[in-house]
Amino acid sequence: MIPELGQVALILALLLAMVQTVAPLWGSFTGSRVLMGLAKPAVTGQLVFAIVAFGALTYAFVTHDFSVAFVAGHSNSELPVFYRVGAVWGGHEGSLLLWILVLAIWSVLVAAFSGHMPERFVARVLGVLGVVAVGFLSFTLFTSNPFDRLIPAPADGQDLNPILQDPALMIHPPLLYIGYVGFSVAFAFAIAALLEGRLDAAWARWTRPWTTAAWVFLTLGISLGSWWAYYELGWGGWWFWDPVENASFLPWLIGTALIHSLAVTEKRGLFRSWTLLLAITAFSLSLLGTFLVRSGILVSVHAFATDPSRGLYILVFMGIVTGAALALYAWRAPMLTSDAGFRPMSRESFVLANNILLVIATALILLGTLYPLFMDALNLGKVSVGPPYFDLAFMIPMFPLMLLMGMGMHVMWRQMSVSVLARKLRVPAVIAVIAGVTLPLVFYGSAGMLTIVGSIAAFWVMLTALIDLLPGRGPARLTSSHIGMCLAHFGLGMLILGVTFVSSYDAEADRAAVPGQPIEVAGYEFTMFGTRGVEGPNFSAIEAEVEVRLDGELVTMLYPQKRVYRVQRDPVTQTAIAAGWRRDLLVSMGEPLGEGAWSVRIQYKPLVRFIWLGTLVMAIGGLFALSDRRYRLARRRSTEPLADGRAPAPGGGS
Repeated sequence: MIPELGQVALILALLLAMVQTVAPLWGSFTGSRVLMGLAKPAVTGQLVFAIVAFGALTYAFVTHDFSVAFVAGHSNSELPVFYRVGAVWGGHEGSLLLWILVLAIWSVLVAAFSGHMPERFVARVLGVLGVVAVGFLSFTLFTSNPFDRLIPAPADGQDLNPILQDPALMIHPPLLYIGYVGFSVAFAFAIAALLEGRLDAAWARWTRPWTTAAWVFLTLGISLGSWWAYYELGWGGWWFWDPVENASFLPWLIGTALIHSLAVTEKRGLFRSWTLLLAITAFSLSLLGTFLVRSGILVSVHAFATDPSRGLYILVFMGIVTGAALALYAWRAPMLTSDAGFRPMSRESFVLANNILLVIATALILLGTLYPLFMDALNLGKVSVGPPYFDLAFMIPMFPLMLLMGMGMHVMWRQMSVSVLARKLRVPAVIAVIAGVTLPLVFYGSAGMLTIVGSIAAFWVMLTALIDLLPGRGPARLTSSHIGMCLAHFGLGMLILGVTFVSSYDAEADRAAVPGQPIEVAGYEFTMFGTRGVEGPNFSAIEAEVEVRLDGELVTMLYPQKRVYRVQRDPVTQTAIAAGWRRDLLVSMGEPLGEGAWSVRIQYKPLVRFIWLGTLVMAIGGLFALSDRRYRLARRRSTEPLADGRAPAPGGGS
């Protein structure tokens, strides 16, 4: 009866989502405080029923209820309980339930922390979130019900995909979904502002922390997904430009532009058109990512579903939501102009350039992702767009963006003298050039032009991010928002440095490993001594013992595995990694070659850890920005803008 309880909970959640949609929106137009007041109870009830439904599905997994089709397809009696819980969102239907739960949590948080906002505005925000909830609850109940029964029930399940049987399964999808769904809050604030006709600095101040929170979670989710693929798939890469990876990267790029645009709208009342369009686009790209993952049109290790009818539903829903939002934007366009101005040498100009370059990067990646799909849909043949296109297309806008980034965060609002900026940045510029040229030559003996340019850019971004944190060099009063900006930019510089060095100096060798015979890669000697059998809770494995030496000194022992799970019999490679800040060493097993020999892939990855450490620092920067006192004190501050449309926000931050 527990699965039936979960299904009833979903139905009740859908009914409450309809109330959440209709009552507050209707009440906001008619002025009925009773109808507007129904939004918060509806949101709370919806969260309760989402928790019940999620708990019911989790219970079905933990207790091996194989009469539930989704459980039978993604679990097995030998699956450890840890992965049984993670399997709840390890497939299409369960991941949708996670989406619904996360959306309900976001909605309750908005309702709980919106007491300082006008009642009508909050009602409209929650009403728009209700539209999204209705769409996904309907999608789940009518096309992807996780509680559908199997009659008769099988004796055992088909097991969870072996690639997903990893601790990262417990963290990566929830983080990614919190970020994805979080952009629905920014979207709801944008639509509510368009309905309200209020597009001032106060609105930007209300929207900004929610957008930053979504960006932080999406940053962590993408980073963890990259790290998971790096060590789990055995390819040794950190980003593959897989269409589903791109689907999460696209809203992140637009979300980054949105955060910067909101800063200008909050501080100066400018870029309102940009900010609204970016908020609409960020959520639309989140829906597009959902469509790509669940439509069955992509072949990817990340894709969930293979039913085109599900993809059609999301495509139609995305078209309705995005089309209605753009129509509303067009209606309100005449009120989006501003009399405030700025000079070419001003922070506003640099943020505008930042937005343009990020949008160009997004458009180029979107083109490369969708072009093969359009060609196939029009029966014009199958076309593959791979890393060479994406690498070049992404570098074109990124190099000028990195140059402008280091300058823009030190330019004042409205206008600034070029000579003043030059005096502030000349020392970091000189150090960045010296370090960027000498570091590759000192450690690796040679460097190509792209390596030098990338290295200089990395040091430029990091050094310019640190200036304001030095005593006597930054603003008189550093806000948490400004510190967060500096940390986020410094983290990006670390990421750029890691990408530059691992792309330029990595080494890889596919060899036959014969017991006792060393293999030399990047100065390291790898010697396999033999293999042994290993039994896991639901798999059997062959494990190799590999010794690693450098200049005759023992560095580490590595134990890569070739696993075969008892239900899904496809062999799975478990890469062994010797991690370090300066480099990673990876060994993956291929196929047996006879007489104890195995094919192996050995890889050397310099500074690869800087990629994930950089993204972690970026996320920490976002958390610092969220802690800014202007948001903590928002309930005690006036929600009215100043006479010229600017918010009375503290200076020094962006």
